[in-house]
Amino acid sequence: MEKDTWLNKFPNHIGHYIAGFVDGEGIFNVSLRKRTDHTMQWQVVLTFNVSQKDRVILALLKKHIGCGRLQTRADGVSYYVVSNPTSIIERVIPFFQKFPFLSQTKKMNFSIFRKISRMVYEKQHLNPEGLEEIIRLREKLNKGRGRKRKYSIQDYTKSNQENPQRLHARPRKFRKEIQRG
Repeated sequence: MEKDTWLNKFPNHIGHYIAGFVDGEGIFNVSLRKRTDHTMQWQVVLTFNVSQKDRVILALLKKHIGCGRLQTRADGVSYYVVSNPTSIIERVIPFFQKFPFLSQTKKMNFSIFRKISRMVYEKQHLNPEGLEEIIRLREKLNKGRGRKRKYSIQDYTKSNQENPQRLHARPRKFRKEIQRG
């Protein structure tokens, strides 16, 4: 299997260096986006990223993990970003399972992120129970100062209470206009 091949050939000293670096500078994030064109009206976005002024270290991450992209902000800070769910499942997660974190906080965040990633990969975010579980797990991710969330579990709950029986129906006004026309 391809996954085993690249990880088995991975140099241990570089793997441990990357894991230590990400332990301090990396983040696993799960974002919600309100999307009327999605089945559940919400899009779940998985992101692993590391920011740093030294782009060389980020290029090392990209090269050795074998996926993702590099971006640079106007202020000179660069990012290594992986947001493709398949790359997260096949590259990022196996890498950090082989080269685990030492800090308890990063271990906990990685564990939660891993569960959510698996659920998204298995398309559980496309049913109400799965999406709600993902959002509940997400509330435990990256707790503490500085955490910003555009949408919370309350936003999701409120959106479901608006009119759950008409989730996929056209607005009544629109249907009447079609019948007349």
